[in-house]
Formats: sequence, structure tokens, C-alpha cells
Amino acid sequence: MSRNPIVIGLAFLGGFFLFLLLLIIIALFFLVRGKPTLPVGEKIGVIEIVGVISSADEVIKDLRQFLNDDSVKAIIIRIDSPGGAVGASQEIYQAIKQARQKKPVVASMESVAASGGLYVALGASRILAMPGTLTGSIGVMMQVPNIKGLLDKVGVKAQVLKSGPYKDAGSIFRPLREDEKKVLMGTINDIYQQFVEAVSESRQIPLAKVKTFADGRVFTGRQAKEYGLIDELGNFERAIEVAASLGGIKGTPHLVYPEREKPWLKWLLGEDFKGQAFSLWFAPLYLTRFAR
Repeated sequence: MSRNPIVIGLAFLGGFFLFLLLLIIIALFFLVRGKPTLPVGEKIGVIEIVGVISSADEVIKDLRQFLNDDSVKAIIIRIDSPGGAVGASQEIYQAIKQARQKKPVVASMESVAASGGLYVALGASRILAMPGTLTGSIGVMMQVPNIKGLLDKVGVKAQVLKSGPYKDAGSIFRPLREDEKKVLMGTINDIYQQFVEAVSESRQIPLAKVKTFADGRVFTGRQAKEYGLIDELGNFERAIEVAASLGGIKGTPHLVYPEREKPWLKWLLGEDFKGQAFSLWFAPLYLTRFAR
């Protein structure tokens, strides 16, 4: 018995619409269910900084979201990071410092909050760490690899055209010249000075004293407390108590996390999906044509 291509096409089309309806129902379910804030009650906003710091955009966006929410009375920055880019760390530090002028901000150090991880914490109203938290590492490092010896062995040479004598400083194809080392050390020393000044200003420690221990070494949370880098030893639960107290919250606060854009929902409702839907719409017609 031959199959009618129109019936087959309609069957495919009907199945597609049922599948689409199911996707929409699932999307709406998770959209409502995944709402990170509660409709009532006083809240503490929690922002997590995890891993290498490479960009400040997301943290700044999260801070702005909580600052604009009147039901959020305080903010906790939960840090588990070994550091990262200087510019991004400074940008987050400045954003937190400005945010604490409007709402209390508590930094809670987890396993690691070193270098840039410490830098961003300096902007907070209060800083807490566990006794075994690894922090400190106040300093700046620049690594310049040199593979000239390896390239010489295989007969590879590089031709460099440059507009100035320092444009290729740090090239992997040759060792650094002495004048280049001086230029790069000037940059490193300036960034280092900015770091120790931020520590001194934020923690109210004389600059000369900061420089006695700001030599790149790593501290435990307990050592950091002795040096004045943190306010007290305590876990995340203690950070919640401190934030609630600073925010004037009575009773148990609600913890809320930043709303995140759901990529699958964007695909479902955005331009990309329109193209997919167009292709799927006409797929049954193509199938019936080639099924003949």
C-alpha cells in the first residue's frame, strides 16, 4: 500500500508542533521555578567569584542588580580565586568599594583568595576567612618564555618588523635585553605600588608596614588576621550573620543569587530559534518529496 506524502508531511508537522509545545511548557516551568529571588522578606545577595579573574563585567552587573533591589539589605562576595588579571581585579575592587557606600558588603574567603582574590576583597565593608584559607600573595609577576634555543635546533627564525624598540619586548623568540627588563620592571613596580596602596588604604595599615609583608608570600587565614588583612575568622554562615547584622536584618535572612540568562531559553525565543523553526517547518515537505 503506497503512503500518501501529504499525510506523512502532516504527521511530521503535527509531531513538530507537539514537540515545540512541550519545549515551551518546560521553558516556562523552569523560568518560573528558577526565579532566584523570593517575593517577600529581607534578603542578602550572594555573588560568587570562583576561579581565575579575567573579567569584571559579570560581577559589576550582579552588584548593580542587588543595589537596585530594595529588598536586598546586604551583599556577600564569596571568593574562591587564586587571582588573575590586574585590571579586572582592580575594576571589581572599585565596584565593591562604591557598592558598600550604599549597602554593606561582606567578603567571605573560601579555600583560596590570593593576589587578585585578596584585591577584590579589599573593597568590602568586612572581610572573613577560614583559619586555613590561603590568601595574601601581594605582588605582581610577569613570565616571559623564551624558546629561541629550541627554534635554533630546528632551524626556525623569526623576522620582526616594529615601530619602536620596545614593541616586541617579551617576544618568545629571543631573550630580554637589559633595557627591556628595566622597562618591564618599571611597569611591575607601578602595579605593585597600586596594590600595596589599596591594602594600606582599605585595611588602615601604614604603607611602610604593608611593605614588610607584601613580598609575594602566601598567608593562612589565621596569619592574615594577625597582619590585619581580614577582620575575623569565620565561615560562610558567619559571613551571613555579619551581613545580616550590618544590614539591619531581623531574623533569618533569605539568600538570593543573581539572575542568570538561560542560553537555552534565549535559543528557544531568540533569532537563532527562528531559523531553526523555519528549517524544521519545511523539513516534512522535503522529506515527502524525496520519499516518492
